[in-house]
Amino acid sequence: MPDDSITISPGPPFKAAMLVAIVADALQLAVFPLFVEGAFSPADDLLDVGVALAMTRLLGWHWEFLPSFLAKLVPGVDLVPFWTIAVANVWRKTKRMADAASTEKQPPQLPPPHVTKS
Repeated sequence: MPDDSITISPGPPFKAAMLVAIVADALQLAVFPLFVEGAFSPADDLLDVGVALAMTRLLGWHWEFLPSFLAKLVPGVDLVPFWTIAVANVWRKTKRMADAASTEKQPPQLPPPHVTKS
């Protein structure tokens, strides 16, 4: 009997996306004086656009990326690692969907047979 279950593993695309997210968030924290202007910083905007494109290329389009991108435009919000949170949330939702799909494919469990005493 073939195993048709969906398995999600942290493969190369997910690992690369997580690495990009962590590096981008760390860069915005470590090089904070360059990006302090928020929406008015061209370097910060280029970094966020590049990260958004990389995330979409690696993991596909997910709504979690839009709030992360918009939040990075607000000065001071760069202190929150929104890219890393977005990638982790995509992983969590993808895993939950895969688990739900695999449980739908399993046949329903039969109740235990009734034991009657004679």
